[in-house]
Amino acid sequence: MNREKLLKILLVLLGLVFVAGVYPLMASVRGGWQANQEDALPMMLSLYVTLGVFLLVAARNPPANRSVIAFAAWSSFAHAAVMVVMAVHGAREREGLLIAAAVFVIIGAALIVLAPAKRLGERASAAGA
Repeated sequence: MNREKLLKILLVLLGLVFVAGVYPLMASVRGGWQANQEDALPMMLSLYVTLGVFLLVAARNPPANRSVIAFAAWSSFAHAAVMVVMAVHGAREREGLLIAAAVFVIIGAALIVLAPAKRLGERASAAGA
């Protein structure tokens, strides 16, 4: 299986998980947030559902959507970093946060590894800028 096909499969899977699976996941961890007087569910849903839709669109033509793929990868790394900091600062859900952080690192790394290379025209314009 070639790299672009693997990337398309990954984008569709992540897109579907973010669009359809993020609500049950967020609802399941919401109890811990409410205990800390935090209600991040609407914010998380708005970000991940939107990202999921854009990942599904990007799966049609990954080279034309490099920036969406890069955003998904780097935002996954950022989310993982926040989760690690939360785990270190004594959260009751330390194990769950660290496992989720590892999942986000894997997602980010897979997207970076499979991301399409810059086209020749993009490289030339970037060098001239």
